[in-house]
Amino acid sequence: MVAAPVFPRYIFVSVNLETQRWISIRSTVGVSRLVCNGDVPAPLPMTVFEDLKNREDDEGFIRLDLGPRFRPGDKISITDGAFRDCLGLYEGMSGGERVAVLLDLLGRKVRVTVASDMVTAV
Repeated sequence: MVAAPVFPRYIFVSVNLETQRWISIRSTVGVSRLVCNGDVPAPLPMTVFEDLKNREDDEGFIRLDLGPRFRPGDKISITDGAFRDCLGLYEGMSGGERVAVLLDLLGRKVRVTVASDMVTAV
């Protein structure tokens, strides 16, 4: 196993946009851009951070699933999101905890990626 960042090249900061000078973050060494809604940094719900903290082990690591639950070619169903109830073929992991799925849409095979917890075996 190798320790690696969950979000490579990202840094999360807590800032009060009304009272703190956040624009200087853009000129910080190593920062290429901010994730924004228009001209204002995009906030993340605290539940995202709480979920990550809840998954930490005693050493502060977030352990990801060690291997895929499916083999390439397995029939799977998407259980949530825009492709809910669509059937497809498992193609493989696409990084992080995302799954690559081949769907038959409008007569052609289309590769989509979804969170691994959004698929189930058929």
